[in-house]
Amino acid sequence: MASKKIEQLPVEERKKFITMGDGLPISRQCELAFIPRSSYYYKPMPESTLNLELMRIIDEQYMKTPFYGILRMTAFLRSRGFNVNHKRTERLMSLMGIHAIYPDQVWCSDITYIRMRRRFAYLVAIMEWYSRYVLSWRLSISLDAQFCIEALKEALLVGKPEIFNSDQGSQYTSDDFTSILLSQGILISMDGRGRVFDNIFIERLWRTLKYEEVYLKDYADV
Repeated sequence: MASKKIEQLPVEERKKFITMGDGLPISRQCELAFIPRSSYYYKPMPESTLNLELMRIIDEQYMKTPFYGILRMTAFLRSRGFNVNHKRTERLMSLMGIHAIYPDQVWCSDITYIRMRRRFAYLVAIMEWYSRYVLSWRLSISLDAQFCIEALKEALLVGKPEIFNSDQGSQYTSDDFTSILLSQGILISMDGRGRVFDNIFIERLWRTLKYEEVYLKDYADV
């Protein structure tokens, strides 16, 4: 019974039993703790300086071209003077959790405030990540969920994504909003708390909109 309980523990926990062995050979201690002898001495190797540099460049380029797959990312790295093959690029991208984004695979949405002379209005937009195309938008003087629902319904007339990403605002977590996505078989993804870059593509849209339109026009009313 005791041996079965030890076998069910994580490897690192099982190693503790080895360090407490009373003079037994390491091979026997590994056998009793159900650990392969080779794993007792194994220590994970850190990534090389070159790989860390490649991962930094891949991360920067992915933010510009999220549709780059392994072959296109490999070609890009080679254009920067790095002699890498697609297997290395694939391993590094997988290690970083990066995968290419394809048309209609991911949509995102966000809400921003629009400053006017005497009050604020609220703007919601739904964007396709692949093309950065704004599928629909709505303007409202209140922050209820209805104007977001109207924008979602309009966007779904164009197509349907596999994944819909947003923040954790009450408009997006309301049953009225999520039920539409679930009824269409769309997976719901939400930004982690404090993860300001999770929805960076639409954040860039807001920056452009405000600097090139809202601040210049200085609207008086809706």
